[in-house]
Amino acid sequence: MKNLILILSFVFAFTGLQSQTQNPVSWHATYKSISKTEGEIIITALIENGWHTYSQRDTKAGPIPTSFKFIPSKQYSLIGKTEESNAHEEYVKAFEAKILVFTAKAEFKQKIKLTGKDIPVVNFKIEYMCCNDMMCLPPKTIDLSVKAQ
Repeated sequence: MKNLILILSFVFAFTGLQSQTQNPVSWHATYKSISKTEGEIIITALIENGWHTYSQRDTKAGPIPTSFKFIPSKQYSLIGKTEESNAHEEYVKAFEAKILVFTAKAEFKQKIKLTGKDIPVVNFKIEYMCCNDMMCLPPKTIDLSVKAQ
């Protein structure tokens, strides 16, 4: 009986750890050349079924909007702001409001101008938040990079 209680305690503790490290969104970046001096960074988020993440557009309803912070470099400069596609408006129970969300896949694009002689590595940070119908995970910041070639 003691062994059974001990085993069940470990199972419940391990299950609790897994839910704390849950990560239903995976991020990837690629580079697409437009010309010899310009290109586009394509940032894709793959979102697990039942989960969603949020648009860059700020809302007073509560969720943290997705944001991008590109690390400055003498090798490139940003052209305009990061654009997004495929966000749709959805009523989110957790915030009791209609909010622009992404489900399944989100895509963002940032144009850059190459200003140096070397092929730069573009480093940036993404801050985002994700929720499902039962809960929201705390906002998360990740580091990504892509080689502009």
